[in-house]
Amino acid sequence: MATTEHPIDSRTPWHGFAAAVTGRRSWLIALVVLILAGGAMGLIGENDSAGQAPQSLPASADSAQVKDILEEFPDAGVAPAVLVVERTDGTPLTSADQQAVVAAQERMLAIERSVPADAPAGPPVITSPDGMAAISIAPVNTDLSGFELTDLVDELRAAADNGLPAGLESHVTGGPAFGADTANAFSGANTTLLAVTALVVAILLIVTYRSPTLWLIPLIVIAFADRLANSIGTWLSELTDLSFDGSTAGITSVLVFGAGTNYALLLISRYREELRAEPEHRIALQHAVRHAGPAILASNATVVLALLTLLFAVLPSTRSLGALAAAGLVIAVLFALLVLPPVLALFGTRVFWPFVPTVGDPIPTEGGVWFRIAGGVSRHPVRVLAVALTVLIGCALGLAGANIGLSQTEQFRTSSDSVDGYDVLAEHFSPGQADPTTVVAKTGSAEQVQAAIDNTGGVVSATENGQSDTGWTKWSVVIDAAPASQQAFDIIDDLRSSTGDVAGADALVGGSDAQALDTRNAAATDRFVIIPLILAVVFIILVVFLRALVAPVLLVATTVLSTLAAIGIGSLISEHVFGFPALDDNVPLYSFLFLVALGIDYTMFLVIRAREETPGHGTRDAIVRAVAATGAVITSAGIVLAAVFCVLGILPLITLTQLGIIVGIGILLDTFLVRTVVIPAIFSLIGPRIWWPGNVDTQARPHSQLEPLSK
Repeated sequence: MATTEHPIDSRTPWHGFAAAVTGRRSWLIALVVLILAGGAMGLIGENDSAGQAPQSLPASADSAQVKDILEEFPDAGVAPAVLVVERTDGTPLTSADQQAVVAAQERMLAIERSVPADAPAGPPVITSPDGMAAISIAPVNTDLSGFELTDLVDELRAAADNGLPAGLESHVTGGPAFGADTANAFSGANTTLLAVTALVVAILLIVTYRSPTLWLIPLIVIAFADRLANSIGTWLSELTDLSFDGSTAGITSVLVFGAGTNYALLLISRYREELRAEPEHRIALQHAVRHAGPAILASNATVVLALLTLLFAVLPSTRSLGALAAAGLVIAVLFALLVLPPVLALFGTRVFWPFVPTVGDPIPTEGGVWFRIAGGVSRHPVRVLAVALTVLIGCALGLAGANIGLSQTEQFRTSSDSVDGYDVLAEHFSPGQADPTTVVAKTGSAEQVQAAIDNTGGVVSATENGQSDTGWTKWSVVIDAAPASQQAFDIIDDLRSSTGDVAGADALVGGSDAQALDTRNAAATDRFVIIPLILAVVFIILVVFLRALVAPVLLVATTVLSTLAAIGIGSLISEHVFGFPALDDNVPLYSFLFLVALGIDYTMFLVIRAREETPGHGTRDAIVRAVAATGAVITSAGIVLAAVFCVLGILPLITLTQLGIIVGIGILLDTFLVRTVVIPAIFSLIGPRIWWPGNVDTQARPHSQLEPLSK
């Protein structure tokens, strides 16, 4: 009968902690945590900003400053809802059609839009140069949001459409319409995300545990943690300037469910293993907590500290994700270590029914499919490593042709009337007339600024359209470039250069194209700053927990390579399978963050176990035994986490769909190639020197002795 020795030192903090959360009164700990969590959720309430789109414009950007200055103008409280009308048969508008557009505008203006009585009604109907479409304006109060805004935009669309002659089709676009459609797109999406995520986790847990009851315990514990994380996120957003929008809420839920499930899988897997050597379930669970707890805490600390590096980002949405997701994962690990063990202790071994582990069952470190796979890799490390690295490098080459940057109309997978209207506008009017660029400058320099704008290449027209009491003048500038194109960005840069040369004008350039350019530049800055910080954090954590230098360098390098491979494959799939025009600005950084942090997460599960096995078996045998012991749980955890990230595709943002694709692929690469093949090959090739400058391998055997493989 195989047994496992446990040299538990009663002086270690983990022994005392494990004894506390698995003892006969440990249920009191879980009860206190749940009561405190329930009270916090009751006091804070649910997140009510999940319908908002991500705030991606840095406050220091020129375009953000323009938005602030525009608040000083008399018409600051209103924004245009743009009516766009065209014929469905593709023929030019008739005079009767144009009169119908005028009547549609009047119906829209008759609706209560919460605008001042003296607010201008907007320009008259404008017909496109080709005569195929017409536009008109209905001013809307910019303070409206949520249901008030969506209800108003629905009324405007109904008023415009009702009474239109047959053959005419109307759309309402513009800032208020985009805001309403964004809220509608997210309406109920996070509830659906939560339900589908829970369903996916439940199915995979049932398959993993093959028990009709065991899957319920981690699922309920994790679901409770997710709801608390949602409330804590709301509280943090109220205390700070962070925005807990729909995108952040969705990613946080996925991380809490994914990481929480992984922690549960690791703990329960070790618990099952310990029951094969210890008949008393509380003692076996105590051993499991003591041995799995440090790995769970280390992996959690890695991801949390990596997320906190996002606080150094320029983009507000990125900073918000870092803080709120980190808080969610702290809650997940607290529930995994303070609530899950007491509940498992309370129910005993019957939760494993019908496959209850007993003393004498085979121990995974001494046989099984993962033992045979790792043993085969260990015998031919050079050949296996060469093939695996070639595959990863080939996948990473997919990054070579990747395009980065989506325009405002390319952010959503779901169709919307505002995007349709914008497309019609762009088709029949000058490219820049669909969404003019805004320039603001000091009124005293208005003539010089006007001349500078007129002399800038790519400018079609520039119309002065208002002055503020605080000494600012603004211009509406039509440029000859498609929205958010490189040509548009070049013209924006030229405008900033030419108007910036006017002394004392303090000229600034804003508008949608300028905002897209500023967001792209900020995202590039964030990648340049955050990616090295993530790698530094991960490297330091590995050094601390492994007490080595060689292993951390190699483990970080392999994780980075697999991350680049996943982004390369994901970008190709995004473009050629799903038809997305480009990766969103945030996707490369988010993908790198999650794949490096979560990849190291699984690496630590494996390598910490290898370090535990090394003193008794030597480095080469230890990595084989570690793969055998953790292969099943890492595979299960990887499949769960990949599936959970793929569920992000339910949300309407292309950003989240792309993130789900790339992270899902990357986790599977980590699970089946890096952890199973690359790392065992590296450890077998380098041997005891992998722990330098430490001396973990006291045997320092030059060759692996895999007795069970010879049988």
